[in-house]
Amino acid sequence: MKFSAKEGFGYSLLKIKVTSVFVENQERALEFYTKVLGFEKKQNVPVGKFRWLTVVSPEEPDGTQLLLEPNDNPAAKAYQEAIYKQGIPAALFFVEDVREEYKRLKQLGVSFTMEPTKVTGSTIAILNDTCGNLTQLVQLDTMR
Repeated sequence: MKFSAKEGFGYSLLKIKVTSVFVENQERALEFYTKVLGFEKKQNVPVGKFRWLTVVSPEEPDGTQLLLEPNDNPAAKAYQEAIYKQGIPAALFFVEDVREEYKRLKQLGVSFTMEPTKVTGSTIAILNDTCGNLTQLVQLDTMR
């Protein structure tokens, strides 16, 4: 039996529409996430000296948006630097073929800290987004 949030709770459950990564430079981040990774710019709204700047997958233009959020706040910068130093990705993106995506991105000059590696249930690779983050590419075993 399929569970229905409305029937079970009388209201719908929360949905993820926007998530974020802290970036050192919004313009450089936009360039990398669109021209290199292939996302599309969704929103670009001035907010003081920064922008509400989001990207989406071209395959899901109404899907979850990734906010390229300035790390101007000292706590944000410290968090970003700490997880980077520990090798923890700030974001994970799913791909159909991680090895092919790895080759494509290497040809574009992207730096990887982990080549495609088989782990339980998936194959992963980790790249440097040039904006202060590590990003993990994931190919689930069930995707092939």
